[in-house]
Amino acid sequence: MLSVGVQLFTSTCITCNLKIMYRYLIELSYMGTRFRGIQRNIIKSDKLYIDTTTVQGCLELALRVFRPVNEINTVLSSRTDSGVHALHTAIHVDLQRNDNTPYDVQTITGVLNRTLSKQNLPIRILNTRLVPETFHCRYNALGRTYLYRIAVAKPNLVISNDSKNKNFEAYLPVEELDRCFFVQDSSFDVQRFIEASHLLVGRHDFRTFMSSVREKNARASHPMFTVRNIDEINVKPGKTVAVGSNAELAESLYNYWDIEIKGKSFLYKQVRRMIGSLVAVATNRITVKCLYEMVTIPAKHNWNHRVLLSPAFGLYLSRVHYNVKDMEFLANNSETST
Repeated sequence: MLSVGVQLFTSTCITCNLKIMYRYLIELSYMGTRFRGIQRNIIKSDKLYIDTTTVQGCLELALRVFRPVNEINTVLSSRTDSGVHALHTAIHVDLQRNDNTPYDVQTITGVLNRTLSKQNLPIRILNTRLVPETFHCRYNALGRTYLYRIAVAKPNLVISNDSKNKNFEAYLPVEELDRCFFVQDSSFDVQRFIEASHLLVGRHDFRTFMSSVREKNARASHPMFTVRNIDEINVKPGKTVAVGSNAELAESLYNYWDIEIKGKSFLYKQVRRMIGSLVAVATNRITVKCLYEMVTIPAKHNWNHRVLLSPAFGLYLSRVHYNVKDMEFLANNSETST
């Protein structure tokens, strides 16, 4: 994790009478295996706290390299839990320089990537842009796309269901560890999976598919809070991320599937519960009728306990969607300096 003793990271915040801050949208990707999620775990106060267990905490620590005069508070576009990855997500942050000029956006991208790389952190900054002060990376999001990766064992690989260690006895390419959900069940029927997914598309009350709410607030207690709209669920053949002979062996033993789920917003663990339910239908653990009842009779007690929560490591936040016009920064970009 980040070395907190490095001098670059120990700058203190100072106040300035003339406050000219610029807002930056930072697009990034990360592998979530070693993090306790993206959201900072430590609540900030007047004291300087350091959190190196979350993506947000590490980013805020790295941003101190630029020595802004204001306190660094990043805002997340989406939250991901421990073990979940992101291919393309975003945060925004307000930064103020001593001379009140904006930072060069390419410099922010490069310096952050160099800083994070030196600390061996699996975070990559994809792009940085100046955005209007009215832009909010969470509230301006038009929607989100999640990807879930599944590898289903072919009949020649499946271990006997009687084996307690069947998930550990089968071959797994090392490149796929904590990257994909491997299903060791010969009864998996992808057609049943696809047909059952149609039940989840559209506007529904997903109360059954929500884990206990982490935050107790007025919004979460509203009767419409659990009503969400799933725009699309697409199931496509996928590929292994293994290389060389490992890739050949993996593809000879597994059928890979990529499941894309698109919607404006999602409940806590909703995507993983949806995937778990579809896998349960595809492997005959529950019937399509059971899934239909879980959707149409929304209640916490209506969760079928034969359904297993799909693991976090198979889930990727693939994209947060924005209207390009909302991000247009109208000031003279030639004023930026390094």
